[in-house]
Amino acid sequence: MNQRLIYLTPLLAALGLGLILYTAIGKDPNKLETARLDDPIPNFELRALKDPERVVSPRDFIGETRLLNVWATWCPSCKAEHSFLEKLSKQGVKIAGINYKDDRDSALKWLETLGDPYEYNIYDPKGTLGFDLGVYGAPETYIVDKYGVVRFRHVGELNARVWQSSFVPLLEKINHQPAAVN
Repeated sequence: MNQRLIYLTPLLAALGLGLILYTAIGKDPNKLETARLDDPIPNFELRALKDPERVVSPRDFIGETRLLNVWATWCPSCKAEHSFLEKLSKQGVKIAGINYKDDRDSALKWLETLGDPYEYNIYDPKGTLGFDLGVYGAPETYIVDKYGVVRFRHVGELNARVWQSSFVPLLEKINHQPAAVN
C-alpha cells in the first residue's frame, strides 16, 4: 500500500500542476479584473487635494463622462504618463484625479512643477477610495460615465497607443448611447 502511494504522489502532483497551468492558458497576465465594472462609483466623502475645505463625493461624477486617474508622486509610471494626461486635458478631455497614498505637499509641488491636467483631485492618503475601487496600485485610469458608473479600467501607464486602442472606441460608444445604471 505504501509503495503505491509513493508512485501515485508524483503523478497526483503533476496532474494538479497541469490543471493549474491549463486554467491559466489564454488569460492575459496583464489584464486585471475590474470589480466595479458597470457599478456606480463607490460611496465616499474625501477632501480635495488643492482645496481641503471642499468635500468630493460621487455627486461630482454626475453629468459628464470623465476619466478618473489614480496617481502618486512616488510612482514612476505616473510621471511617465503625466504629459499625455496634460495633452488630453488641453484637448478637452475631463479628468478627475485620485492622489493615492501620497503626501499632500509633495503632490501639490508635483502639480505645480509638471502641470495640472485635472478638473479636481481627490486626496486619498490612506487609500480608502482606492481600496473600494479595487485599485492594485498607481497608475490606473477609469472611465466613469455621466451617471457615475464605472465603465472601464486600465491598469498601467496611459499613453497614445492605449488611448487610441482602448479608450477612444469605448468613449465614442458611451457618449452616443444611453447607459443603463445597474
